[in-house]
Amino acid sequence: MGRFVQYGCGLTAPTNWENYDVSPTLRVQKVPLLGALVGGPKFPKNIRLGDICKGLSLPDSCADAMYCSHTLEHLALEDLRIALRHTFRILKPGGVFRFVLPDLRRLAREYVESKDPNASLVFMEASVLGKNKRPRGLIGVLRTLIGNSSHLWMWDFESLSVELAKAGFVDIRRAEIGDSKLPEFKDVEALDRWKGELGMECRKPG
Repeated sequence: MGRFVQYGCGLTAPTNWENYDVSPTLRVQKVPLLGALVGGPKFPKNIRLGDICKGLSLPDSCADAMYCSHTLEHLALEDLRIALRHTFRILKPGGVFRFVLPDLRRLAREYVESKDPNASLVFMEASVLGKNKRPRGLIGVLRTLIGNSSHLWMWDFESLSVELAKAGFVDIRRAEIGDSKLPEFKDVEALDRWKGELGMECRKPG
């Protein structure tokens, strides 16, 4: 039986995967008594607190496969590179890394080709690069500081392939939902998260 690790899992936490998230809501829900009073979505109890940029509390070369969905675009460029290095470290030789995120090239193409006078607004909203309103008040500022809902860096296949190769990954390819040779990925992949987005797969040499 293999070891499968998912980070940035949100509410998707199959029991045959080790699931990590760094959501502020999850942090509060993990606090005894206080967590029961917090509103919002309830995270499954098998989700662990863990930040891939800090490495996760996992030993080197322990995971057969790793996955994240709509997570990497929430990282600044430097943090993305750190996250890829940690992912590479945690994977066993030959281990597979799959992920899905917004496709910058598709969004840019749709913007350039659009005849809609509001095309720039559509692009900024679809890419989550724009802000409808500036955060105000203490709660708004805190939410901006500790939250992670904004997109900090967008990617296309070519540019992210370069970063993956720099981190040491090989056999980098585009991926479609359900096309992995490992059946366990079907437990974490959701069609609504993949449709029209950029899926990729690579592996650690070995």
